[in-house]
Amino acid sequence: MKNLIAMSSFAALCATTALADTTDVSFGTNWLAQAEHGGFYQAVADGTYAECGLNVSIVQGGPQVNNRALLLAGRIDYHMGGDLTGVFNAAEENIPVVAVAAMFQKIPQVLITHPGAATTFEDLKDLTLLIGDNGYQGFYQWMIASYGFTAEQRQPYTFNPAPFLADETMAMQGYLSSEPYLIEKEAGFTPEVFLIADAGYSTYATTIETMADTIAGKPEEVTCFVEGSILGWYNYLYGDNAAANAMIMADNPEMTQDKIDYGIAKMIEAGIVISGDSETMGIGVMTDEKIADFYDKMVDAGVISAGLDYSATYSTAFVGNGLGVELAD
Repeated sequence: MKNLIAMSSFAALCATTALADTTDVSFGTNWLAQAEHGGFYQAVADGTYAECGLNVSIVQGGPQVNNRALLLAGRIDYHMGGDLTGVFNAAEENIPVVAVAAMFQKIPQVLITHPGAATTFEDLKDLTLLIGDNGYQGFYQWMIASYGFTAEQRQPYTFNPAPFLADETMAMQGYLSSEPYLIEKEAGFTPEVFLIADAGYSTYATTIETMADTIAGKPEEVTCFVEGSILGWYNYLYGDNAAANAMIMADNPEMTQDKIDYGIAKMIEAGIVISGDSETMGIGVMTDEKIADFYDKMVDAGVISAGLDYSATYSTAFVGNGLGVELAD
């Protein structure tokens, strides 16, 4: 019944915003298909996008794919952003990329230790940290500025967990729904996991990005894509997601049902998608206050330039209206 209520609300929305003809739309993800992309696959699989007149093709990302570059080149229409530093960096280069929704209220980036090696986030300062180059230039600079971590205690992470597994004085970066599960299965122990969002790294994540010209010229399309994605995420987390999962595993043969189940459980447990403002304002919500808070932290950490006019890097016009909140159990 809840799904029918939400779809009825969406149908009413579509009656006023749907395109005259079915419109082909492409959405590029930022990595290989996984549970963290599930809401978008759900909206394709259950016809939510089609209900609003969109024929959405998901263009899978991966280590050799740069879908953000395809967005800038006009070869895809929408892109899955990582965190807000992406649009801030674009603004510094005068590139008109705009975030129009944030499917994740918390970034799923974690730091992982052996059992008992740390009990608080600050305890990690006593360990050697395996951090990749992108992480070192981003969230680790915030860790240095906010908590007093040092450049010297960081070692480059090559996405090989072997050094970590062999040394209990090491911690390593990871993704909430990936590395901890692999460690449990392969190494036979349950690691300690520290979500950097819960320590104050306040960015939104898994954003929907598009170009400013798309917003100006196709506002109905943007509305349909954003609102369809929002309902897709509710129905993926709390409805029948079998068809979406089949699509994910078809796109990424290395993905398995047990990994997907673990990912969904962790996203719900940690409040990745639904927590804070999204509990009442709906999945996808962004607020000026939270974006300003994260911008200030990135300036303090030396990641983003002070004085940047970042107001054009996001729009709250398409989110925060409570669509779908009744679907969350």
